[in-house]
Amino acid sequence: MTNMKVTGFILVFALLSMITIFANTMQEEKIMLPLPSKEGKISVEEAIVNRRTVRSFKPDPITVSDLSQLLWAAQGITDTRRGLRSAPSGGALYPLDVYVVIGKKGVKGLPEGVYRYLPENHSIDKLAERDQKGELARAVLGQNWMTQAPVIFVITAEYKRINKKYGNRGIRYAHIEVGHVGQNIFLQAGSLSLGAGIVGAFNDQEVAKVISALPRHEPLSIMPVGYKK
Repeated sequence: MTNMKVTGFILVFALLSMITIFANTMQEEKIMLPLPSKEGKISVEEAIVNRRTVRSFKPDPITVSDLSQLLWAAQGITDTRRGLRSAPSGGALYPLDVYVVIGKKGVKGLPEGVYRYLPENHSIDKLAERDQKGELARAVLGQNWMTQAPVIFVITAEYKRINKKYGNRGIRYAHIEVGHVGQNIFLQAGSLSLGAGIVGAFNDQEVAKVISALPRHEPLSIMPVGYKK
């Protein structure tokens, strides 16, 4: 009996140790981003006038500050007291998530891989290690021009977050929301002297696989971002 208790204690201790190691590993994968700026170099009107869909990019990397700004514009918290974000959402339920595929030397100071944006603490969570731009281009029906961009944003929806209040009508609200997020990325890219493209033709399941999407996160829109040629 004593031996069984000792064995049980050892197993519990080993399990707790493994959980601690796993938790620490996951924590290390989260990267805090620089605080976003609230003042741009150009006006909203100028950003709108210059907004164009770009399909040809230079290979030059962007900065971590640029990435931070783009993610904040897409889904960042703009009202900490109420948890409201940069883009409007039906019932403030926020069914969207933003993933970013970073190419090799795509962002100065960040390794290549796939990351998911966490608005609550303005950080990114690393989901996959290597440069996945080629795999993503194949999932986007062979549109290889995308691979020129240093970073590619993938916006997904988890419909149950909004359908729980609005039923199937929530699907429409999520689609409206992704348009707002896309325009925010376009305008923020322009204010940073960057360009952005947008793609809607792709294999949903393959894209979800490439970005290591969480269950029920369905890809809606893909936006490569970088310096224009």
